[in-house]
Amino acid sequence: MKRVVITGAGTINALGHNVPDTLAAMREGHCGIGELTFRDVERLSIRIGGQVTGYDAEARFNRQQLALYDRFTQFTLIAAQEAIAQSGLEFSGALAAKSGVVMGNSGGGMTTLDENYRSVYEDGKNRVHPFVVPKLMNNAAAGHISMEYNLKGPSFTVSTACASSNHAMAQAFQMVHGGSAPVMITGGSESMLCFGGVKAWEGLRVMSKDGCRPFSANRNGMVQGEGAGIFVFEEYEHARKRGAEMLAEVAGFAMTSDASDIVMPSKQGAARAMRGALSDARINLDEVGYINAHGTGTAANDKTECAAVADVFGRHADKLMISSTKSMHGHCIGGTGAVELLACIMALRDGIIAPTIGYEEPDPECALDVVPNEAREAQVDVALSNAFAFGGLNAVLALKRVA
Repeated sequence: MKRVVITGAGTINALGHNVPDTLAAMREGHCGIGELTFRDVERLSIRIGGQVTGYDAEARFNRQQLALYDRFTQFTLIAAQEAIAQSGLEFSGALAAKSGVVMGNSGGGMTTLDENYRSVYEDGKNRVHPFVVPKLMNNAAAGHISMEYNLKGPSFTVSTACASSNHAMAQAFQMVHGGSAPVMITGGSESMLCFGGVKAWEGLRVMSKDGCRPFSANRNGMVQGEGAGIFVFEEYEHARKRGAEMLAEVAGFAMTSDASDIVMPSKQGAARAMRGALSDARINLDEVGYINAHGTGTAANDKTECAAVADVFGRHADKLMISSTKSMHGHCIGGTGAVELLACIMALRDGIIAPTIGYEEPDPECALDVVPNEAREAQVDVALSNAFAFGGLNAVLALKRVA
């Protein structure tokens, strides 16, 4: 089996339009959550989110491209450009033939869907643009990456709600690990911050009106975000021979299903996923230094995840650092695990642990070191990235510092 390393990273999210700006914001404990700005926002009861601000689509893409690119695809291509540029790879010949794309996404082209529902049902128009379907389909971003970079190997999209990115990256890891592809472009993206997208989430009554406070006793719900995180997963020897910079090693993963409830999380399912990732990576409990938590800020998720961590790690749980960066960039749904993987890379490569901001009151049911409010310097050799989705679908990645 092949070792798998990350040789490129790219992002655009509420904290920054690239990786350096995002990591700087995480180190500073900056909050990217603010007032939402889009049509009919005044009709919503939830008016905050981790929206990408200062973004001009027309400055990035031409008219023909914008006719095909929903906002989530735009974000994907921006992040992919940064990641592939950092990797230094150019895809041609045998490398192009075997390399591919696995993307995570949950809502697809929600902005496109919202706009065209308005056009037909509110404005009474009888026609929509002929590219509506290829623009809103969940696999649009994966398709456009493959075309842009000549990636002719396995390319597809995984949709498992909030675990989509972790499931996608696990599939990419498995392909490189098993030798079927030397390089895979992977990650996730989402843009559901439009009237219809937020209105649908309001119905679940899990959203906060005033902020995301994971693990804090006074937390009152999640805050939605948007953005993309894209990575280059590469076979270790392939990367070593060409002298590539290695940001981290992807050591293992596990996926489980709660098989119990469509929305309520299960301690047992989460615990089995963490144990499975450690077993797959052949990592001992006491080697783990940091966990990027799913940490949505809802009462049920946070206490369940903390209970699962305590169950898996036992006494070592008190020595772990655990943080939820959703407190800063919001819950990016299908793209969230990819944006959050940046915090794991920062912990492993730079020795900086991203904080859980907004933490105000200790909760006895979340009595772990959640790195409250301020980043921390610490050497970390192993990190886990947790994602636990509606449907009871869990995906955990294990990463190591490159020796």
